[in-house]
Amino acid sequence: MSPARFYRKYIKSNMFTKMLLTISLIAVLTIVTLSIVMYYFLFQSAVSSELDIQRGAVERVERSVNSKYENVQSYVNELYRNSSLGIDTSYFLMNTFNEYMAKRMSRIADNVQANTDSVLAYFKQRIDDDPDIENIMLYSAEQQYMYVYKQGSMTRLYPANATHSYIPDVMAMESQSVTLPNLWIRKLTGEPEMPLYSIRVPINDMSTYKNLGQLLVFYRTDAINSVLQGQEEPMKGFVMVMSGDGRVLFDSSGRYYGEKYMYADRLVQSKGTVDLGEESYVTTSAHSQAGYTVVGITPKREISESLQGLKNTIIIVAAVCIVVAVSIPSLVIVNYSRRTDNIIRFMRKVEKGEFVARMQDSKDDQLGQIASSFNEMLDELTRYIDKVYKAEINQKNAELAALQARINPHFLYNTLEVIRMRALSQGAQDVGDMIYSLSMLFRNIVQHKSCYTLKDELEACRLYLELFRIRYKDKFIYKMHCDESIKSVQMIKMTLQPLIENYIVHGLRSERDDNWLTITAVQKGEAVHIEIVDNGRGIEPEELEEINNRLQLAETSGESFGIRSVHERLKLTYGSAYGMDIQSEPDAGTVVTVKLPIMKEGEERDV
Repeated sequence: MSPARFYRKYIKSNMFTKMLLTISLIAVLTIVTLSIVMYYFLFQSAVSSELDIQRGAVERVERSVNSKYENVQSYVNELYRNSSLGIDTSYFLMNTFNEYMAKRMSRIADNVQANTDSVLAYFKQRIDDDPDIENIMLYSAEQQYMYVYKQGSMTRLYPANATHSYIPDVMAMESQSVTLPNLWIRKLTGEPEMPLYSIRVPINDMSTYKNLGQLLVFYRTDAINSVLQGQEEPMKGFVMVMSGDGRVLFDSSGRYYGEKYMYADRLVQSKGTVDLGEESYVTTSAHSQAGYTVVGITPKREISESLQGLKNTIIIVAAVCIVVAVSIPSLVIVNYSRRTDNIIRFMRKVEKGEFVARMQDSKDDQLGQIASSFNEMLDELTRYIDKVYKAEINQKNAELAALQARINPHFLYNTLEVIRMRALSQGAQDVGDMIYSLSMLFRNIVQHKSCYTLKDELEACRLYLELFRIRYKDKFIYKMHCDESIKSVQMIKMTLQPLIENYIVHGLRSERDDNWLTITAVQKGEAVHIEIVDNGRGIEPEELEEINNRLQLAETSGESFGIRSVHERLKLTYGSAYGMDIQSEPDAGTVVTVKLPIMKEGEERDV
């Protein structure tokens, strides 16, 4: 089956399929949209939470490094505040070590308490107090030597003249306070390649402000790691401490230490996410005076991966919701579609003429009501067809019973005309008139007209009554009255003649000379009322009640066939509001009223 044919058969022409697709599309779009919005807000919440953790980690690291920086600054400031310690430091840096030691021995000999003012003892105490310090170094710019304190080891004096190293040149260069340990200094002291960062402060003469040398302190980075590990919530990503030239002093990930960070220029004005090889969230804290910057970097990928479980949960829940939201309406719609197809199938059977088919749907919803109404309609239609069929049979029976001579009307007319001429030739004028009336009556009855009117019916009655007027001479008279406005009203043939015949047969009294019958047709509202009034024998009450009862029966044979035929045909043709009514009193006469609607030629009536 081609896609176009499949679309026309199962989608375009199927209301329930389109309804199901619409509901499914709305359900899927709604659930998917809600899932995306939910994941977006959860992701933003996770990002906000992670940024808070990141800022907290950066602040902790910044405080840790800054505290070390301030400690080194305080070491030098103490040299300036304590005059005797400052003098001792100046002498140490401006003279050889041997000269300094000779002077110290002399001072000790003079004052045993002078050892407390010794710069060597002062810095020895400092390294003992702070286990995070790896080295404290005093460099003499005048004598070009370096006195080195090492954590857990003996102090040593290293020559650092320009002929053996570049240390004097390095020390003479302007540099940030917090940097990586200088390579030449590491070679001089033989320090292992362990992660360290250096804080350098110049030492000047208090009187001349001449630079006497430098104080260098090497700190282990383990202390910074300890700060990060002490957080209640671990941070995703990593934290770096960079010098002013972009070199990494500390890296919690262990990838960039000692190198120049390739994306350092992108961290200067970072907002939101920054492309650092991958989209990352960045928090920075710079110390302008010390010249270092603490950077927290969390790749967006890591946050997404941490939410992967939640994402999978949302996808599974959304998929289940979609299945439920589509399955339940599908079951309901398929059920309605099946019931609707059943109704359509039965309607097509009825369309083909199978009026016996009935729908079996006992539910009380709209489709059940449609099925029930359809079954009732079929029942009513079957009854209506039965009544119409019987009405047509009654019509034919009435016409056949009234005229058996219809088989060959031309032969009948010719024969009657011969008899009439014979009567006239013998002087029987009344017989001739009777034969003429009978001939015209037969001609009126058997003629076929597309529109039979009240005028035609009254003319047939006149010809019939004329026969008996001649027959009974002065013993019987009749009168007829009809409004001109209703003479063209359509009506059923042979409606009034059986009623008149009933009077002639049962009501006329030949022994009396005052027999009469009147026919009056008038319009009352939207209906025509025809009254046939006579002064005949009348009908006994019991017999009248029996006749009225028989009018309600469906049989079309037996007694009162003519009257019941008229009554039933009127009701079947025009509806239950129309028909015939009989009122009679014994020896006083009978009044028969016929009621029919006003219908002009071409009009139809829904019964």
